[in-house]
Amino acid sequence: MANDAPGMKGYRPRDINGELRKKRSDTHMGTIEARYGKDFHVRADMHLGKFLEMYKRKSLDDLINQ
Repeated sequence: MANDAPGMKGYRPRDINGELRKKRSDTHMGTIEARYGKDFHVRADMHLGKFLEMYKRKSLDDLINQ
């Protein structure tokens, strides 16, 4: 798998404008926690979109780099 850009791990799909595709809001938090090695102290079946809404975060990147 080729890198998408310098400093990125692997390839990330882009939309028509060339921006990185946003993570789906129905992704389970358990998946996010496992992938990024962080514990957000919520149920694993909670959706990312609901979590971001509850904790007033703009995106997954905002959440991971807090």
